[in-house]
Amino acid sequence: MPVKNRFAELLPEITAWRQDIHENPELLYEVHRTAAKVAGLLRDFGCDEVVEGIGRTGVVGVIEGRSDKAGRVIGLRADMDALPIIEQTGAAYASKTPGKMHACGHDGHTAMLLGAAKYLAETRNFDGTAVVIFQPAEEGGAGGRAMVEDGLMQRFGIQEVYGMHNMPGIPVGTFAIRPGPMMAAADQFDVKVTGKGGHAAKPHDCIDPVLVSAQIVVGIQSIASRTVDPLKEVVVSVCTVKTESDSYNVIPQTVTLKGTVRTLDPKVQDLVEARLKALIEGIAAAHGAKAEIDYRRGYPVTMNTPEETHHAAEVARAISGGCDMGIAPMMGAEDFSFMLNERPGAYIFTGNGDTAMVHHPAYNFDDNVIPFGASWYAGMVEARMPAG
Repeated sequence: MPVKNRFAELLPEITAWRQDIHENPELLYEVHRTAAKVAGLLRDFGCDEVVEGIGRTGVVGVIEGRSDKAGRVIGLRADMDALPIIEQTGAAYASKTPGKMHACGHDGHTAMLLGAAKYLAETRNFDGTAVVIFQPAEEGGAGGRAMVEDGLMQRFGIQEVYGMHNMPGIPVGTFAIRPGPMMAAADQFDVKVTGKGGHAAKPHDCIDPVLVSAQIVVGIQSIASRTVDPLKEVVVSVCTVKTESDSYNVIPQTVTLKGTVRTLDPKVQDLVEARLKALIEGIAAAHGAKAEIDYRRGYPVTMNTPEETHHAAEVARAISGGCDMGIAPMMGAEDFSFMLNERPGAYIFTGNGDTAMVHHPAYNFDDNVIPFGASWYAGMVEARMPAG
């Protein structure tokens, strides 16, 4: 089963949808234009039901197969939101909104799932129900959780759920997946270190929170090197260090640190949170300072279930002739994890070729990917719910 011929025929139309979405990027839950376009197209395709406002601005389309003997329901998900980045692609269809761009390919994901929905509504060559899910706010807003909390799985009776993301560095027309953890849990922490400010010429009269913060930044690196099993993946990064002073000769009263923790195992996640707090508080106390820590759990681990990973890979192999099952897990995070926590399913990468990496101002989704990705979405429905 190579790329479906229908998607080669639809390529100009799907590409036009993609480039229109790219030209009009929207952030987080404010995807009103994109969601309206998606809902309008789904109605034009003849979907049996189109529901807006799931998870605030999410859109869901329901497509019934020619028969429903087994009562099966498969969900397919794409994300719709863009990023707060100034575009540098030079494309004719570049963003018309300064400071916003589709730098992660969500425009491509949405267009490919729309193409699959059109094909499925035309052919209906399956036994069961396909549910196409268009999600807002993947980029930090937890739109996947919002849709789940809005009753997505129960309302539409979804039994399995599948998602896809393009990936630069993987050749166009190929796929990669793995069972188990595919992407990391992402937590955030804020630390306020309070000392005693004063004149830089009299450090002995002060408790220098800058020095304390420097010791904290170095000290918490021991979590990865000395606390966690070296065969377990963990990243602890301090990404912001800020004082209330811009002076050359003032020891400030406070320093604020901001950072992230990435893990692939819930037990390691618990261990790192506890150890991080203990180290920060201990280092601050050793210097006579005080540390206040706000640790927040973010997106959970994106965990592919084994059987559904096998099915996803089989469909990918049928399309492209191969699927890399040995790809290493990535320490980025993905809120499709909230859907996989509710139902068995899998998350797969499709190659975007030799392009800039996602979240880069020069990144652009390669429209040559469309027939492969759309074929995979549609193929998952036909493979998991074959017509009798």
